[in-house]
Amino acid sequence: MRNYRKLNSSIGLAIIVFGTLTIAACGASDAEQNATSAAQTEDDHGEEGGGHIEMTAGERGEKGIKSVTLGMRKMSGEFIAPGEVTANRYKTAQVAPRISAQIIERHVVRGEEVGEGAPLVTLSSVDMAEAQGALIIGDKEWRRVRNLGRDVVSEKRYVEAEVARQQAHAKLLSFGMAEQEVAALLKTGDASKATGRFILFAPQAGTVVRDEFTLGEFVDPGRVLVEISDESTVWVEARLTAEQAGRISIGAPARVKSNADHWEEGEVIGLQHALDETTRTLMARIEISNDDDDFHAGQFVDAVIAAGASDEALALPESAVVLMDGASTVFRIEGDEIEPVSVETGAASGGWIEIASGVAEGDEIVTEKTFLLKSLIQKTKMGEGHGH
Repeated sequence: MRNYRKLNSSIGLAIIVFGTLTIAACGASDAEQNATSAAQTEDDHGEEGGGHIEMTAGERGEKGIKSVTLGMRKMSGEFIAPGEVTANRYKTAQVAPRISAQIIERHVVRGEEVGEGAPLVTLSSVDMAEAQGALIIGDKEWRRVRNLGRDVVSEKRYVEAEVARQQAHAKLLSFGMAEQEVAALLKTGDASKATGRFILFAPQAGTVVRDEFTLGEFVDPGRVLVEISDESTVWVEARLTAEQAGRISIGAPARVKSNADHWEEGEVIGLQHALDETTRTLMARIEISNDDDDFHAGQFVDAVIAAGASDEALALPESAVVLMDGASTVFRIEGDEIEPVSVETGAASGGWIEIASGVAEGDEIVTEKTFLLKSLIQKTKMGEGHGH
């Protein structure tokens, strides 16, 4: 009996030891499996964490992403001056009648884009009607005399008929009737068509920025009815103190900020030499491109004007540089690919910052919507799409 108890005790101890070893082995196996799964997850994230974005030029345009070609720039001292946007007067035309007339028909509205020669407004005038009738009579007389020839009519009558016709033609043109309208009137040869109606045509292409008239209104000579301006470029008239004006010159680089937080490059094209009696300031005229239609006459803006110059350096607008992973970073465009590039920056001046290394002259660098790109790339690195 005692031997039987010993045998049972040995068997129980063996079972306990075996069970303990089995549990330990299972625990180790689970730990290894978890570690392997975690490592595999980390590897998966590393593979999908791309450091660039695929985006076509069209897609970049839709998102408002703009860029510049990295180049050398004079890093100069600058100052900010308040300014007002005005039309480029060298590319602006005012249209007014040359005689008293009544407005019969409108052909354009403010804000409309028109081409050179487009009809703007139809007028009617008693003076124009008389001049039109005189031309038709004069033209018929001239044709008759010319057909008879110099051998039949006297030299005096021949010359008088020719000159009368020429004067009648010139009078219509001086009244503001277009050459094509005069030709059409003469082609009819019908005096009943001399109604005094005539059209004012656009002397240039551009945008209708003024159309202050009403149908049926009688207007005097010289009254501006329509103003057309080519808004591809505009002027900014910046107000400077005498001290500031003394620090700049014609051709000085300048930048102007739009309401859409867009900076447009330009240059000083004119400096006023007489102080404004009220504000005691001088005016500097800056010309800037307006291809994006961000600037409009009457808009108040801030202008940054260069004063003096230093050595040239590779430089970008400060908006092009963002902080990523603790490093100064820019976004370089190569084809349809945008990639972040760490750079070393130098001195900053007037909204521009020197780029000492990291990118090269000629590289295309994003200058606007950089925080959008930063966000997109960070999401890519986080491995979005794993469901956690």
